[in-house]
Amino acid sequence: MTHPLWNDEYWLLLLQLYLKKPVGMKPLYSRQLVDLSLETHVPPRYLYNQMFRLRHSDSPLLHLLWETYGKQPKKLADDVKKLKRMKGFGKSEKFYDGVEIKETFEKDFRPLPQNKQLKPVMLIMILDLYFRLTPITMSPETPEVRQLAKLLHITPQLVADVMDVFQFCDPYLNRDDMIINPLLLPCQEIWNRYGNDNPETLSALAAQLRDYFK
Repeated sequence: MTHPLWNDEYWLLLLQLYLKKPVGMKPLYSRQLVDLSLETHVPPRYLYNQMFRLRHSDSPLLHLLWETYGKQPKKLADDVKKLKRMKGFGKSEKFYDGVEIKETFEKDFRPLPQNKQLKPVMLIMILDLYFRLTPITMSPETPEVRQLAKLLHITPQLVADVMDVFQFCDPYLNRDDMIINPLLLPCQEIWNRYGNDNPETLSALAAQLRDYFK
């Protein structure tokens, strides 16, 4: 099924990404693939599947694309620049003028208004670690907390602070004290999406999301 915002001209963008070293398929949540998704408003998984099609050249159009650009990186780079100028990349209000955009995955990769150091994808990573620790070990000194903080490029204290907020979202802890924290709402939203699901589903997603932070 074709995504409503997919355009066959985007094959150029995917081919350029595919040919970047190391040449080949890029991880689903690699920074480059996510950035392209945010530019086009087409979800990473759809672009990933399209890249898989590109790899196998499963249509006359894709075969022609490889024939035209496969060994001509300069021509590809020039035509990508022209495409981005024509389509108004980087000027989303122009790019999507007249198109109703329903933000879904984009919000997960944008800074939280409550704390610009954090994004919802980072809360997902922290929630995954939350389920691997006990409350007493959810502290900045815990090695796993420090390792995750390093990956996310934030302080261990901030990771621990988010975990503390997640404790108020956790129905099994029955915290009866009050919390006034601007992160409570975004943490609750992430908990509602993943906290009551199979932990293995969250773990698999977090493992894929690690590529975004590398």
